[in-house]
Amino acid sequence: MVGGKEIVQNKLRLLTYVHSLGYNQYEHMLIKEALTLEAGNFQEPCNEHSRIGQVIAVMSGKGGVGKSSVTALIASKLAQQGKRVGVLDADITGPSIPKLLGIHGKPESCPGGLLPVRSSDGLDVMSLNLLLEEEDQPVIWRGPLIAGAVKQFWTDVVWGDLDFLIIDLPPGTGDAPLTVLQSLPVDGLVLVSTPQDLAVMIVKKAIHMARSMDVPILGLVENMSGLTCPHCGELIEPFGPSQGAKISQELDLAYLGGLPINPKFRELCDLGQVEQYSSQAVDALIDNLQSVLKGGDSDAKR
Repeated sequence: MVGGKEIVQNKLRLLTYVHSLGYNQYEHMLIKEALTLEAGNFQEPCNEHSRIGQVIAVMSGKGGVGKSSVTALIASKLAQQGKRVGVLDADITGPSIPKLLGIHGKPESCPGGLLPVRSSDGLDVMSLNLLLEEEDQPVIWRGPLIAGAVKQFWTDVVWGDLDFLIIDLPPGTGDAPLTVLQSLPVDGLVLVSTPQDLAVMIVKKAIHMARSMDVPILGLVENMSGLTCPHCGELIEPFGPSQGAKISQELDLAYLGGLPINPKFRELCDLGQVEQYSSQAVDALIDNLQSVLKGGDSDAKR
């Protein structure tokens, strides 16, 4: 009889190496699942050993706006407040979470599935990068394979008891975000943008996608919102004046706050020590997010 450990290992082995085998029967199966998902009648149950309070997805629409770093900040600050927090890295082809959190260990399997890897602050993390032999090994997969991997991180990972599961979505409105929003019980979205007009335009696409799918939007975060000169204290706006509050008002969203550019934060990201970062702006963001969660003042309630 094949145990849970062997089943999980076999499925993950298929997901990791199937792209080298060409267009095969396993991929046909995933395409069939994707078509069922597209029809809007497919939702995956979580692992039977997981009990998750709230599922929050972080989405940007556009790449390069700091979505993964915002995900890591939200997760680490909630954990520092005593919450039990997991991070599901759904950015399959561009996973950043393990690097940001300084995680290098490999997930272990158990009879119920696969165990997430724990960070220094106690975050439970699952990312495809933790399953690769080398962290810079590319994942060259078609959409159905990516969708299948995301769903396995929900169904085959033993998350245990969590207050929050934070999901780092990939940029755009394609297969992986669609899979998460349709097949996982997402309680709310946090949207990330920058002051740049181009980023604002693209994040609006993500907002329209969420609303068309009736997924609650918890609020907007404006990342890279200005820079304070370390010598004179002058505010520098390399991406233009802040637009977060104005855009949130126009779109009837909660504005969770702006995060200024900080060289110290960049340094901690490169060192894998995001959990050590603290600032008044991050604290205000977390306070605003928790107020929305407690008060139910999300996009869906407006």
